[in-house]
Amino acid sequence: MIKKQLFFTAEISIIPITTSGNTSMSKEIALVYNAINQIKGLKTILTAMGTQIESNELDNILKAIKVSHITLRNIGIDRIISSIRIDERPDKSNTLEGKINSVKLKS
Repeated sequence: MIKKQLFFTAEISIIPITTSGNTSMSKEIALVYNAINQIKGLKTILTAMGTQIESNELDNILKAIKVSHITLRNIGIDRIISSIRIDERPDKSNTLEGKINSVKLKS
């Protein structure tokens, strides 16, 4: 029996809360995005409202969230709000590109 390769896909949104009065978050988000891109075995796609990530190991997804928080705490952010959605599909290889292509084929 051939074992299928598991893929985990996730969408994370990390919101740094500051008291500086500046509502822009792009500098902080860029730091987080660069930090999670250093994780081996992780594919990332930056979107306007979050970051989509893909890995064949759940630990890599969870590591991305942890690294995001550590990165922001290291620059003095006192409050961080995270939204996380993880899709695990053990019956089928599941990639971000595959999901998009599936929808396009049906439209």
